Amino acid sequence: MPAPLQPSAADVASGGILPLDHEKACLVGRVWVDTGSPGPRVAALRDDKLIDLSGLAPTMAHLLDGTDIKARVEAHSGPVLGTIQEFLDRRALLAPCDLQAVKASGVTFIASAIERVIEERCQGAREQAGPHRQSLRDKLEFSLIDIVPGSARASGVKDKLIKAGLWSQYLEVAIGPDPEIFTKAQPMSSVGCGADIGVHPDSQWNNPEPEIVLAISPAGEAVGAALGNDVNLRDVESRSALLLGKAKDNNASCAIGPFIRLFDDDFRLADIRTAEVTVTITGADGFETAGVNTMNAMSRTPQSLMAATIGDFHQYPDGLMLFLGTTFTPTCDRETIGGGFTHREDDHVRIESPRLGALENRVTTSDRAPPWRYGVRDLMRSLAARQLL
Repeated sequence: MPAPLQPSAADVASGGILPLDHEKACLVGRVWVDTGSPGPRVAALRDDKLIDLSGLAPTMAHLLDGTDIKARVEAHSGPVLGTIQEFLDRRALLAPCDLQAVKASGVTFIASAIERVIEERCQGAREQAGPHRQSLRDKLEFSLIDIVPGSARASGVKDKLIKAGLWSQYLEVAIGPDPEIFTKAQPMSSVGCGADIGVHPDSQWNNPEPEIVLAISPAGEAVGAALGNDVNLRDVESRSALLLGKAKDNNASCAIGPFIRLFDDDFRLADIRTAEVTVTITGADGFETAGVNTMNAMSRTPQSLMAATIGDFHQYPDGLMLFLGTTFTPTCDRETIGGGFTHREDDHVRIESPRLGALENRVTTSDRAPPWRYGVRDLMRSLAARQLL
């Protein structure tokens, strides 16, 4: 049974990816084990060691579907699988989710809404982004500041922008009553910290999207959070919003990790709203740029995004992971004047937040990243062989 990860150039040190207060955090994740019955294991971090939680829960979906999750994890005395550094060195720290659906919220910040409108006007031509940005940003920022989505004021602003010829489908989901919720990746397809992330080889205008990702139980409760990279193809989506699937869901185009930090009395859902997520992109060519995703600039609350995703109208029996969106869209020129930012192969992307740690990945193209071959059937066979089903 092949391991889902292969060596990459994203060398990662364990000390640099843990939350600043990791000693009091309950961190759960998944690792790939080659010995015995090969396959993924659900694990908890204690000190620098990963403890096997298989006796408590065969999958992460099982673990997060219950009560008193943190207490049960902390009371479990499973075997030591190895140190976190050993798994990082083997590219065996997997995305912490498994059977959960992977959903994402789009256009949840005014700054990102404006960039989406710019993309729409560009129709795939990134060299046009600069002129459109100059003409649109001031007009739209003034109109959209402090707007409550779905409010009467938002409706009035919409009418004015329609008359001015400035309305867009992206503004509809930015300030309208309904947010954009889309499928980012298939269950079992996300990659973890230290893995290669993939950009579709057709794309010439793309970027990372540093985000916080909520782990949500089948009951609709947020039970923890992780970091994520919602790799985005700006040129593809700007040609047509109906190309969202190609722009978002490709091999290795979704990274989540390094762990899920479970919510407790010290780390709550409310802390997500005040968090900052920083991203640093370092190229093999010496290029470097950085930015900050300030979560309190969200135009919608995490709770409202959850309510729009799961409820009586849509159930997720295995739970879900929900990306909350980003305000970071790099606009600095990299290859040509006015051409803006785009990834190059071997870029190193580091996404971090003090209480969630850091997610590090190397950029390649989706056709050159290790192919996704380990799916749900493989997981079921592995669990059956270990008599966990």
